[in-house]
Amino acid sequence: MPFAGNESHRSLPGQAGDITQKGYEKKKAKLLAPYIPQTAGIDPFQLEPRLPGPPQSSPFSSAVPYVAASRQSKSRASNSRDERYRSDLHTEAVQAALAKYKERKMPMPSKRRSVLVHSSLDAYTPPDTSSASEDEGSLRRQGRITSTPKQGHLNVEHWLNKVIQSSSTSSSASSTSSHVGGKPTASLADLMAHTHLENHSAPPDVTTGASEHVTHFERPQVSSVRGVPRGFNNSSMETADGVPVNSRVSSKIQQLLNTLKRPKRPPLKEFFVDDFEEQLEVTLADPNQPKPEGLQTTPLQGEPLGVVTNWPPSLLAALQRWGTTQPKAPCLTSLDTTGKPVYTLTYGKLWTRSLKLAYTLLNKLSSKNDPQLRPGDRVALVYPNNDPVAFIVAFYGCLLAELVPVPIEVPLTRKDAGSQQIGFLLGSCGISVALTCDACHKGLPKSQAGDVVQFKGWPRLGWFVTDVKNLSKPPKDWHPMIRDASNNIAYIEYKTSKEGSSMGIAISQAAMLAHCHVLSQSCRYNEGETLTNVLDFKRDAGLWHGILTSIMNRMHVISIPYALMKVNPLSWIQKVCAYKAHIAVVKSRDMHWALLAQRDQRDVSLSSLRMLIVADGANPWSISSCDAFVNVFQSRGLRPEVICPCASSSEALTVAIRRPGNLGGHFSGKMVLSMNGLSYGVIRMDTEEKLSVLTVQDVGAVMPGALVCIVKFDGTPYLCKTDEIGEICVSSRASGTSYYGLPGMTKTVFEAVPVNAGGVPVTEHVFTRTNLLGFLGSGNQVFVVGKMDGLMVVSGRRHNADDVVATALAVEPMKFVYRGRIAVFSVNVLHDERIVLVAEQRPDASEEDSFQWMSRVLQAIDSIHQVGIYCLGLVPANTLPKTPLGGIHLSETKQRFLEGMLHPCNVLMCPHTCVTNLPKPRQKQPEVGPASMIVGNLVAGKRIAQASGRDVTQFEDNDQARKVRISMS
Repeated sequence: MPFAGNESHRSLPGQAGDITQKGYEKKKAKLLAPYIPQTAGIDPFQLEPRLPGPPQSSPFSSAVPYVAASRQSKSRASNSRDERYRSDLHTEAVQAALAKYKERKMPMPSKRRSVLVHSSLDAYTPPDTSSASEDEGSLRRQGRITSTPKQGHLNVEHWLNKVIQSSSTSSSASSTSSHVGGKPTASLADLMAHTHLENHSAPPDVTTGASEHVTHFERPQVSSVRGVPRGFNNSSMETADGVPVNSRVSSKIQQLLNTLKRPKRPPLKEFFVDDFEEQLEVTLADPNQPKPEGLQTTPLQGEPLGVVTNWPPSLLAALQRWGTTQPKAPCLTSLDTTGKPVYTLTYGKLWTRSLKLAYTLLNKLSSKNDPQLRPGDRVALVYPNNDPVAFIVAFYGCLLAELVPVPIEVPLTRKDAGSQQIGFLLGSCGISVALTCDACHKGLPKSQAGDVVQFKGWPRLGWFVTDVKNLSKPPKDWHPMIRDASNNIAYIEYKTSKEGSSMGIAISQAAMLAHCHVLSQSCRYNEGETLTNVLDFKRDAGLWHGILTSIMNRMHVISIPYALMKVNPLSWIQKVCAYKAHIAVVKSRDMHWALLAQRDQRDVSLSSLRMLIVADGANPWSISSCDAFVNVFQSRGLRPEVICPCASSSEALTVAIRRPGNLGGHFSGKMVLSMNGLSYGVIRMDTEEKLSVLTVQDVGAVMPGALVCIVKFDGTPYLCKTDEIGEICVSSRASGTSYYGLPGMTKTVFEAVPVNAGGVPVTEHVFTRTNLLGFLGSGNQVFVVGKMDGLMVVSGRRHNADDVVATALAVEPMKFVYRGRIAVFSVNVLHDERIVLVAEQRPDASEEDSFQWMSRVLQAIDSIHQVGIYCLGLVPANTLPKTPLGGIHLSETKQRFLEGMLHPCNVLMCPHTCVTNLPKPRQKQPEVGPASMIVGNLVAGKRIAQASGRDVTQFEDNDQARKVRISMS
């Protein structure tokens, strides 16, 4: 609902029989005493609404903590915030947009104060109550009624009128609101006169007000759930019992409620009305909206895939070669949380331990007659992010045993965010065995019997610890089958969809080998090079570069744990300097953190780096971190051509990557695009001086041997025009094969056939949808402007969640949002998407700061993106569900919002700014459709058809009857 007003005025609990006037006054004065401010010798109604000092003790002082007006803002650690979306240009644009509002002298909306409702400021607040502090002002000061009952009665009336009249606030800054001049609110005596003493009155029904007598005024932009809306009418309304009450309701909100209200028992003829969509207003397309004008694109071919004479026939063959010919060569070095090396795994040790694990899995986990694991079975790999050595041994041990590893995250509790979806994936894969290390196994929740608990939604698993002490040495005559790469599944990598479901992407052995080949050619990997990996080694680029391609090229990987990055953001640069690393795989987040911490250490050199892979280069907002990193560290040996952003997806693996260039020969593309054009799916160049622009950088060229095209993301995959935004599709041998166990979705995503405007296929190849939105530039360059998972289509216009997050963070981010933790998603309301923004506020943020920040965010998003926010909620710090690496679990956050389990501190609901397709008034239908005929007949009680089974009562006492009963059950 667009607002949440105060609780209904409840009737005074009277006693049976008559009551005298004096008794009535005493009873009323006693009930209202806790709510009336009183100080000896001072008229309580002349007190200011705020006092700078702490409040006196009151019945609510324990539930509502006092927020001091002169609090000091706590300094925050400079490296405590994840600013993936930081952009100086965008911040300046947002501030300029807010300055325009300030020049127009638009008043800012503030909180609403409840007169008769007191809520506590708890860390977790029920979703149906206001949780921000109602602790300020005179409501918190306790006083006793010292005047006579008659005087107290008059004072109460005067004080309530004063507070209620002052509770209405100004309109929002996006639309001018002029309040109508009206009569003062009815006195308390008028309210009491219409209140029954025998029972409690029902809450007021604001849908039955006489809206035709309301004076017209412009609608307000923001309505707070904190109390009475700003726009109001003075018409008298009635409760469900027919008791008139006074309410202040915006005319737009009143129109929304009156239109949406439907009778509880509609007439029978209304069931013959066809689709509900016909009653909604159709959002007409803007005739002036930009449209694509270019020519139809054609698939773009990447460079030829080179032929390597000595290339191994499979990844396991490469491991066998290096494990036997270069046994002492370093393979992987793991670090502890202090940055010290814990263990360096050599290629010889990796080969022998993988052999032992493969033999143990096939021969020691089962009885003689019933082996627990057979070749082709799926096995879960559950390893923490600080133990890459145990993971790589388990991964290659499974490959040698011809098992299919399925890496997943470590479950910490039985109710982890997304844990149930992971359990569904494990069940669909038929997994019965999970491999883990000893330290992780000890940390898993256990039952009283000492066994690992059954996680919610998970199948029953047998846990096996893969430490060396539990492995058996294989006999001398036992050797694994080292086969050439085939189309059999090598491993399954999981991903989480936009709706929160987990899907397993099957990667074949041939695709895994081909991907190692194209990465080696694109990145120019050489034997013996050192690579520093900051990413998660279990999936995506961390797995592809740090576990797979590094083995193919006999590279030495330095794995930086995420826990070390949180303590020392400069650790990866220190390791690049210490090990003279040639390649580093990071995210723009890590580059930004290093910029904040680089002042503490001067003696670092990045001259050894020849390639700095930015794994999230597909995020348009990574360009700011890349440019700033080059500007700062160029004086410390970093060459500008080293920065290599890339684009990747779980389905198509690596889509594009910028090649490491030579000195003076580096070329990178940048474009400044109009956000208004992007919202309509077209490319329009703009200048950085404009407010609503998005600066994007290229993510490199198409991968070797791949074919790339841009298609429309919804419906039939028609090729886009040259100035049109679409979904990037890839046809390559180095891409995923299918969604495991989901043939329908597999056909849609992995077997797309692009067609031209006439519906004719443009090539005989099948393409894989990448979930990336972008376009093709000159010189085979690929540009990405967003992802399908973050796409929100509101009233026919496209908005990207990352863009909205960046705009919200640009509104005084360091003063309010806790560690930059903001979630943006959309919900369906009246058959259209509505944007919801949820942020974590700092622990010391006051309620006034909260509503001021929310108001400015609404203004900035309205100016930059020209879209309204349906709901803006603030939650306490560290309460949003987290991913294993500490990010916000977006799908779980959305689920909690829909279920009413988000527990926000402060909420602004603004449906009147974004719900533009309100239902039309009911009209007589021209004719009755077939669907409504069926529904109408069912409601009327007519039996359309019936079916009867065979009568089995005569066989009640014989065997045939029992068989029939068994078959029926």
